[in-house]
Amino acid sequence: MPNPKRRHSKTRGRKRRTHYKATAAAVSECPNCHTQKLPHRACPNCGYYNGRSIVIPKAS
Repeated sequence: MPNPKRRHSKTRGRKRRTHYKATAAAVSECPNCHTQKLPHRACPNCGYYNGRSIVIPKAS
């Protein structure tokens, strides 16, 4: 396995990592109650998924 002969500077490492960025989670609209939810998951507001009631949401 090759190993580095010299230490890389902090700047060089940081330049390489400039593309490691967090992206915002994709959201979609619930067709039942029209609130924002994560795709392919039951709606946390109404508990519907794929047109059916899957989960009974907790009363807040």
